[in-house]
Amino acid sequence: MKLLVLNGPNLNLLGSREPDTYGEVTLGGLEEEIRREFPSVSFDFFQSNHEGELIDRLQSAERIAGIVFNPGGYTHTSVALRDAIAAIETPVIEVHISNIAARESFRHHSVTAGATIGQISGLGVMGYHMAVRYFLSTGGAD
Repeated sequence: MKLLVLNGPNLNLLGSREPDTYGEVTLGGLEEEIRREFPSVSFDFFQSNHEGELIDRLQSAERIAGIVFNPGGYTHTSVALRDAIAAIETPVIEVHISNIAARESFRHHSVTAGATIGQISGLGVMGYHMAVRYFLSTGGAD
């Protein structure tokens, strides 16, 4: 099984940006953690601070069973990312490290979630692991 783990803006700063909110695991550490826990899965990891690059990556996700996507701040603003998710057949699970419903009011609404098969929020980096487990249990799009 092949999965894409896609991360949006500022997630390259994991481990140093607001560790009380996002934890101390770096993005590289998270990727290694996921690879180690799921050795039978082929992962493609991609992070960008640029909306267009994230859209391009979603649209080019071929032969991928599923996408684990943390859109970061674009969650609350990007109709373009929502449309890109809706335009592809590959199932997408939206993941957030923090509980977006318990944060500032502008973070309570996800523009992108309605186009995904589900959302995991507030469980730290464990949310990524849970999304991978879901795809393993269902076979994703394979």
